[in-house]
Amino acid sequence: MTAFLVDNSMSPVIARLLVTAGEDAVHVRDLGMAAAPDDEILARARDEGRVVIAADTDFGTLLARDGGRSPSVILFRERGMRRPAAQGELLVRLLPSMHEALEAGSLVVIFRGLVRIRPLPIG
Repeated sequence: MTAFLVDNSMSPVIARLLVTAGEDAVHVRDLGMAAAPDDEILARARDEGRVVIAADTDFGTLLARDGGRSPSVILFRERGMRRPAAQGELLVRLLPSMHEALEAGSLVVIFRGLVRIRPLPIG
């Protein structure tokens, strides 16, 4: 089972919806990391074997700079979809198609209902 760490750029509702769907998910606020910089969030996710879920494109930049193979990151770029319930529903629906890539180490971008996967490291 894939474990998730939901960034502060996403609602805590996302983590709750993932848990309801049977996933292991926690929001950074629940860990006392609401003000933590992105590199600390990536480090925590890497240490705990979690996939970061975020709407903050800085995570892609950090992954490219780091050159590592983990952690995987899902970047949610659905600009027109602001309701957390709709975001969570979309994520839950798309997760099965991403599972293998997330386990291998990937940057996954969700945009307009489509999934773009870039294997890590980003070079």
